[in-house]
Amino acid sequence: MNPYQQYMYSYPHKTAYRPLSGVSLKEYAPLLAGKGHGLYLHIPFCQEKCGYCNLFSVTGQGEESIRRYLDAVERQCAQYEKLLSPYAAEFSELTIGGGTPLLLGEGQMERVFDCLKKYFCLEKGREIVIETAPNQTNRKKLEILVREGVTRVSMGIQSFSDQELSVLGRRHGAKQAREALGLIKTYGFPCVNVDFIYGVPGQTVTSLLASLKEALTFAPDEIFLYPLYVKHGVRMERARVVPDAEAAYLQYREASGFLRGEGFRQDSMRRFVRRGGKREFSECGLGTSLALGCGGRSYVGKLHFCSPYAITGKECLKRLEEYEKTVDFTDVRHGILLSEEEIQRRYLIRHLLIYPGVDIQKYESCFGSGLMEDFPVLQDWMEEGWVRWNDSQEKKVQEKGRGKFLALTQTGLGLSDFLGPRLISPGIQKAMEEWEEMYGRSHGTL
Repeated sequence: MNPYQQYMYSYPHKTAYRPLSGVSLKEYAPLLAGKGHGLYLHIPFCQEKCGYCNLFSVTGQGEESIRRYLDAVERQCAQYEKLLSPYAAEFSELTIGGGTPLLLGEGQMERVFDCLKKYFCLEKGREIVIETAPNQTNRKKLEILVREGVTRVSMGIQSFSDQELSVLGRRHGAKQAREALGLIKTYGFPCVNVDFIYGVPGQTVTSLLASLKEALTFAPDEIFLYPLYVKHGVRMERARVVPDAEAAYLQYREASGFLRGEGFRQDSMRRFVRRGGKREFSECGLGTSLALGCGGRSYVGKLHFCSPYAITGKECLKRLEEYEKTVDFTDVRHGILLSEEEIQRRYLIRHLLIYPGVDIQKYESCFGSGLMEDFPVLQDWMEEGWVRWNDSQEKKVQEKGRGKFLALTQTGLGLSDFLGPRLISPGIQKAMEEWEEMYGRSHGTL
């Protein structure tokens, strides 16, 4: 059994989206009334495309290209502000991702924050999250983040081994990563997160643990462990790199056990939170999130939408050009309208794979049916020892007035990328396979 089938960070995957016609965000704007929504800005620019990266990003873009993109973002912001003004929308979380947001110059970063504050209302006590990379982290940019009230900085280190970084196609070395992380920690951000990758060709349990032990000397608040995936369109695919799933799973078990032993709570297969950290339980299956820029996606009720999925530099540049020429950003042209069944699946996937699991009472109140009856496969997984009813960890959540939880066991957590895909509906699975076949044929990988 290969435990690494698919990373279920959201549902449905973008490859299941299709062209839409006659759909306007105006119809769904009332769902963004009041407080509690997410706001996401995608900055698609990178110094170089990493060997494993299948995210929406472009390289080699100069100041004029970035200015043109930010001009389009501001036009989109203005249109969304006009659309949402009757509903007094307030956003509880702002995330700026990419790409590498800190690739922007200081003036461009200040423009981004000024634009967001001008057109959107952020709740008091809101979270502001931003991603960075070692080569793009310096004092002037971090000072801007402090002034703007950033609460969480996430940096992709991936390894403290220069050899492993070279295999991954990262532009930074271990020395730059150490210097950047040390610098970030001096600014007192409420949460500092670092990412690492396992399953890298040539990596061993010993070298992975060495990277994690070094990371702990910087006292990060959270650590994310990502298995290496080599997907269609990435440079590693062209180099015919095939990850060793058995070796990766062994590395995962050793690394996750090590971090738990060092006082980290494991919230998912990937996320480890230092005990006493601020990360708390939150509903994540029915929330609303509005995306800005090209490459991010919005979730507004049953409507999920984004620009068409793109991986290679050429494809991403084409989508960028289309985005910059957009006249009406409220006209939704690519996405999916979820059925009630798909919304239920999304809710299950988004909660089961993350601490503390699925609140049974909450599920029943939302959908008017029983979880175990709707998804009988969960009983099979319980017999396999992959899921269980809440234990002492979840009792802390219960004390806050929430109900009984169904959660992954420790073994189940490690199989998240095997179990999650088995909750995909036949219709979504078919759409994803059609996209894979179409992409493979058009790019000569089939």
